[in-house]
Amino acid sequence: MTTTNDKPRILTGDTPTGRLHLGHWVGSVENRVRLQDEYDCYFLLANMHAFTTRAETPDDIRTDTIEIVRDWLAAGVDPERSCIVLQTEIPAIAEMTWYFAMLLGYGRLMRNPTIKTEIDVKGLGDKYSFGFLMYAVGQIADILAFRPQYVPVGEDQIPHIEMCREIARKFDQLYCGVDPKLDDADYVQGGGVFPVPEGLVGRVARLVGVDGVNKMSKSLNNCIYLSDNEKQVKKKVNKIFTGRQSATEPGDTTNSLFQYVDAFITDEGRVAELKRKYAAGDDIGDGHVKAEVAEAINALLGPMRERRAEFEGPSGEATVIDIIKSGTQRANVVAEETLWMAKEAMKLDFFPRNLSLS
Repeated sequence: MTTTNDKPRILTGDTPTGRLHLGHWVGSVENRVRLQDEYDCYFLLANMHAFTTRAETPDDIRTDTIEIVRDWLAAGVDPERSCIVLQTEIPAIAEMTWYFAMLLGYGRLMRNPTIKTEIDVKGLGDKYSFGFLMYAVGQIADILAFRPQYVPVGEDQIPHIEMCREIARKFDQLYCGVDPKLDDADYVQGGGVFPVPEGLVGRVARLVGVDGVNKMSKSLNNCIYLSDNEKQVKKKVNKIFTGRQSATEPGDTTNSLFQYVDAFITDEGRVAELKRKYAAGDDIGDGHVKAEVAEAINALLGPMRERRAEFEGPSGEATVIDIIKSGTQRANVVAEETLWMAKEAMKLDFFPRNLSLS
């Protein structure tokens, strides 16, 4: 079976570790929603990866998987235009993870700064599982199983994308005879199975959390969630610390508060006016700016709250599961096609197989 969509393809996703927040929105999710009409979009629920650090909490992983889909749907992901995919029901991903592991050295894997950061942030020390390291290889398989041209990600995921690009080149050169002198964009035309995908970073590469210091992160409890209500948003925005003492003191418009001004107030004239007055100490305090930021964020999240309400409760969860199943069925067609192409290149094409979900 072959796929015929002529649009360039996108693959990205999230590991279910809890609800999505504004950092996810400006870093990646906003891009996904915007690109749905222009691209053939696949959005992966990486629930297998969640087991690399949370294997003892399967109930929580299942709950978080449902919650992330609710967040996606609330944000504007349309299952009629985009394919929502459950990783654990795409067996081609697991098989390709094994093949790609043969092409990736341990030393190269451990030079990935994202892996080092996760080990430090999660306090894993030297007690992480082998599966934790395989997660990085699995992420390559997640991407290449769908042969995408682009991968919308946050800035911190770019090292993973670069490693994926290396493996795509190596596979195509080794098994497909692609000339290593070719430009990345020409690898498929040159006979390769896999395109060399490009990362697409969102308009805000790193949104600071409401602590005003660290990147917005669930583990640091400094998030504004996409599902927060108006009161919660106002309370959290009011926590943003700038160190400014009074409304007549010249302010720094590169501080954490003004990152939110730039990210969420859509009226460019108003942003310019706030910056001018704040920098001049022209009788505008942090409280006033925070009120405008909270209003802008609530204007963004209001429609999301309404859409999310459609998928709450038992009946809403049943709808979510139906959406996941439908998307996964469609995704398996693509992933199985990719696996067969890869196995042909590797001389493992003894006989084809058909896969279906009941």
